[in-house]
Amino acid sequence: MPVDPVLAFYGDLAFYTALVVYLSAMVLHAIEYAAGRGETSAAQPVAVACAGGGGLGALTRPAEPPARAPRSRSERAGRVAVLLTGLGAAVQGASLLLRGLAAGRVPWGNMYEFTSAICLVAVVAWLVVLTRQRSGAPGLRRLGIFVLLPVVILLFLAGTVLYAEAAPLIPALNSYWIAIHVSAASIASGILLVAGVASALYLVRIRSEARPPARSRIAARLPGSTVLDRLAYRTTVVAFPIWTFGVITGAIWAEAAWGRYWGWDPKETVALVAWVVYACYLHARATAGWRGARSAWINILGFGVMVFNLFFVNIVIAGLHSYAGL
Repeated sequence: MPVDPVLAFYGDLAFYTALVVYLSAMVLHAIEYAAGRGETSAAQPVAVACAGGGGLGALTRPAEPPARAPRSRSERAGRVAVLLTGLGAAVQGASLLLRGLAAGRVPWGNMYEFTSAICLVAVVAWLVVLTRQRSGAPGLRRLGIFVLLPVVILLFLAGTVLYAEAAPLIPALNSYWIAIHVSAASIASGILLVAGVASALYLVRIRSEARPPARSRIAARLPGSTVLDRLAYRTTVVAFPIWTFGVITGAIWAEAAWGRYWGWDPKETVALVAWVVYACYLHARATAGWRGARSAWINILGFGVMVFNLFFVNIVIAGLHSYAGL
């Protein structure tokens, strides 16, 4: 099937437009983060004087909820940033759709498209987290700058170093398994990006909690360590079975293409290492002595292995998977 150059052009245009929108959202998130304050504790008890027992006794009751104040400029900036992030995700999704229609195939047939798909999943996963955590949205929303930062970096690399013209799939990839295996890998990788960011910020947060507030003003604006730890764990729990499915379907595809389920190809080996690391993280979270910083370091190690698998193994190391093109 010949490539439609018009659709390919608009697909690339949408890609770069999404990158600009994400950059704008980052700026607004930075404004909100810079103006934010550290977390305050929940409603403090207040003393109430009452008569009884021949004297004045002190009772405590929760403070009355304050009247809703008008939204500050920083809060409005944060809300607009979230809207821009959603807009960027829609435009980026359109770029992948146009790329697929232009080439007549699934839009993740090379490193440029695969990296874009991972970033789109990461952004969508982040928006889902914000939607499901409305009660803690003001605190969680400040994480937007840290989630978008790796997304913008990856998209910049995809649009420059990894860019590839729209083209039909090469014979080695021309299989229905690409729609199953690669989509599972991209979905899991995108969600694990959010988990890795949350674990890294968790370590920053717990380190700042052990220091005087004057020395940790930036870190104090992050959500509490419990929130960050929970976010990292729950996103990993969602992504791990998807990654497991991706590894299994990859083995099935390898048997259909090369006549063996497993050949210890570099890509296969590192994917298995990543699976083992994340399995260790989930086990560590269930073990009392390994919760907290230790398990967070394991999660960050897993994310590092994923990045190594995405770039170094695909680009530098020669193997049976070195055909996706740049």
